[in-house]
Amino acid sequence: MAKPIILTLDDEPHVLNAVNRDLRQHYGSDYRIMKAGSGAEALDIVQQLKQRNTPLALFLVDQRMPGMGGTEFLAQAIKWYPQARKVLLTAYADTEAAIASINEVGLDFYLMKPWDPPEQNLYPILDDLLNDWTATVPVPYDGIRVAGTQWSPSSHHTKDFLSRNRIPYQWLDIEQDDEARLLVDGVTNENHQLPVIFFSDGTVLINPDDRVLADQCGLHTQAAADFYDLIIIGAGPAGLGAAVYGASEGLRTLMIDKAATGGQAGTSSRIENYLGFPSGVSGADLARRATAQAERLGAEILTAQEVTNIRVEDPYRTVVLGDGTELGCKAIVIATGVTTRRLDVPGAEKLTGAGIYYGAALAEAANYKGKPVFVVGGANSAGQGAMFFSRYASKVTMLVRGSSLEKGMSQYLVDQINSQPNIEVCPRTTITEVHGSQSLEAITVHNSETGVSETIPASAVFLFIGAVPHSDMVAGVVECNRAGFILTGSNFVKNGRRPKGWSLKRDPFLLETSVPGIFAAGDIRQGAVHRVASAVGEGAVTVGQIHQYLKTV
Repeated sequence: MAKPIILTLDDEPHVLNAVNRDLRQHYGSDYRIMKAGSGAEALDIVQQLKQRNTPLALFLVDQRMPGMGGTEFLAQAIKWYPQARKVLLTAYADTEAAIASINEVGLDFYLMKPWDPPEQNLYPILDDLLNDWTATVPVPYDGIRVAGTQWSPSSHHTKDFLSRNRIPYQWLDIEQDDEARLLVDGVTNENHQLPVIFFSDGTVLINPDDRVLADQCGLHTQAAADFYDLIIIGAGPAGLGAAVYGASEGLRTLMIDKAATGGQAGTSSRIENYLGFPSGVSGADLARRATAQAERLGAEILTAQEVTNIRVEDPYRTVVLGDGTELGCKAIVIATGVTTRRLDVPGAEKLTGAGIYYGAALAEAANYKGKPVFVVGGANSAGQGAMFFSRYASKVTMLVRGSSLEKGMSQYLVDQINSQPNIEVCPRTTITEVHGSQSLEAITVHNSETGVSETIPASAVFLFIGAVPHSDMVAGVVECNRAGFILTGSNFVKNGRRPKGWSLKRDPFLLETSVPGIFAAGDIRQGAVHRVASAVGEGAVTVGQIHQYLKTV
């Protein structure tokens, strides 16, 4: 933690310098002594300190100053630091004003000038006040602070981005925290464009895009080279598997993801059927371990960068990023996975991020403690989400389109859900409309078996409904099915015929696309088994096939 501040304020330079000298002599080893010659200057200092979340322990302020008196200054300054101790320096004629300020601003003490000798008239008083401050005021959070509102979609996005990248932060809700609202007002002129992100070095970002936020957080967003042996697009389990094995086998490897390592699996609260973790492992922990492993072995990872296009310029391939950067390579693995399909019903778009969430949205779970929430979907990801939210919510209602959970979910999850008293499963039920002005208030559901529709109160809905593949960047480059999933290997070779335009004398490898040297792994691939272990395995297998490919070109 930074040294707490003692701030002195006096308009007479010789008095200000004298008190500053005495304070440094006695408190300089434990406190940072700052000074100001006017109330306006001191308020600017206070605001800057608060933006950095620097602790301020004590104000030592002259009462009689032109423009802004000591009591007037303290009345404004304590809005920022209400727990700081407050001392006035007064002349004899100001004692009545000082006494009045005890009631007005909660003054802790007033001192008569001059205070010589300080060992007798200054230090004992301040020692008591500072000891009391140290004992009663909690240490401020020394990290990133995100200020916004629970119902701000952009605030939700920022929290989700930081959480998925495993970056610690403190959430400040300006609707519940007066100091947080004051902080935001101070940098946005009360225009409340949210979120506002405060960093310990004093940097303030207002509703930044992911790239700017990633740069400020120290994430790697620029490639170190122009050319690589292997570029992996997507950092979910398949991409991480390819990165670990590619780097470990000597390939100069770059992995790119527009959000965070871990992909959809990284948001899973607990994966219990992954090999080697008998007690289960959270998606975030698995992603953290795999990311550290890939980096230790030499893989380079770019975050908050999106691949917009791929070009084939034999024998090389070129990846184009959203900022226009072009990176060359010998081989590509596409492991971009899928995202949850959007809920296409009236009201859903407006309330996305304000009660309607896609995926687990772990950063929001604590906001719904003791409230009823809904989970939509019947696959493993929905089951894992329901189990996680059941720790917080008063009740979790699962809305499943099918007739039962068993059709799309692992049995261990079905058993856990059935044994959880605050989870209710509603089969053959879908959402037809969502309701709310600024936040979700209710949903209308329809049961296809009974034909009955009803509108019921809802605090939050977490959706796990179907999958949309991320294959736009290879549209027109490699062959995909009608849904956009990438075709690989045996999908092409029919009756001995190879893909149209295939230039090599051999058949495509198992995970190779219709373009030699471009591979696909994980959920983006047609026919993939939608399990984390399968995705990791496919990512690893591509590396062996890439070595074989490189021998043929």
